[in-house]
Amino acid sequence: MPPRLPNIVECVPNFSEGRDRNKVDEIAAAISSVEDVYVLDIHMDADHHRSVITFVGSTETVGEATVRAVGRAAALIDMNRHHGEHPRIGAADVIPFIPVAGVTLEDCAALARDAGKEIHRRFQIPVYFYEAAASRPERLRLENLRRGGLERLKEQGMDDPSRYPDVGDPALHPTAGATVVGARKFLAAFNVNLNSADREVARQIAKAIRTSGGGLPGVKAMGVLLKSRTRPAGQAQVSQVSMNLTDLEQTSLEQAFQAVQREASRLGVTIRSSEVVGLIPEKALAGTSIESFQASLQIEAFHPQKILENRLAAVLPQG
Repeated sequence: MPPRLPNIVECVPNFSEGRDRNKVDEIAAAISSVEDVYVLDIHMDADHHRSVITFVGSTETVGEATVRAVGRAAALIDMNRHHGEHPRIGAADVIPFIPVAGVTLEDCAALARDAGKEIHRRFQIPVYFYEAAASRPERLRLENLRRGGLERLKEQGMDDPSRYPDVGDPALHPTAGATVVGARKFLAAFNVNLNSADREVARQIAKAIRTSGGGLPGVKAMGVLLKSRTRPAGQAQVSQVSMNLTDLEQTSLEQAFQAVQREASRLGVTIRSSEVVGLIPEKALAGTSIESFQASLQIEAFHPQKILENRLAAVLPQG
């Protein structure tokens, strides 16, 4: 039977808190406080110092849940004290809306613009729009908005008109920074961990496999060091190739994994494991079983509830 919601929009906000579960749970509770909005997944990463909360609602409810989450994040997270491996410009760093059922990408772009305006109205947080909601071509790509992170934005924001937000004044919120809101299609956030404590190795691999470096289509990648993850007996840290696969029809998780594996082998490094951040659509398994998928990609803690369709079936009311 079809779900009771008239349409389904997925929202996958990224918050600059990956170490304090109580804070992340408070943000998730703000999302759940809106009727007919459902939290599907919470992913925390201490090294990135970042959390990804996946939730769904209708076009009538998902925007309000987003705004409440941003407000709670602004109250709990002080960006003046935030340091992590992942680029960021705010407490609620990036908020994408994704069409799932009965809604278009253009509908989600309109939702993003309305939510961005409301975020600024309630909390005085400046907002940038990206991808399908972008106001100008150079803001289509998230990495253009986030280049140099919060620190560079603090330096340039007041003086460089090209860095002015789409909503609000150039001045950043004193503790919450700024927020990027947009609309996009599904992507898979996929990380491959290396048996190497050399950040430069991870960066070389990331450069080789990402689209901008002449690598695979629809792949964004960066190399980071995971200081909290050690081998048995307290040996060296591991490094990570952190990827966003923006077009699974062009580049699958398996193809991305194999590309990292080839480059790692060329540099004399082996793969430790991989991980999926948040949820992935069922098509990402490419028709294989979950067991085969997990084994071939060495994925940590992967289970049926990491598949979007399974979570929707488990959570959404029917009839």
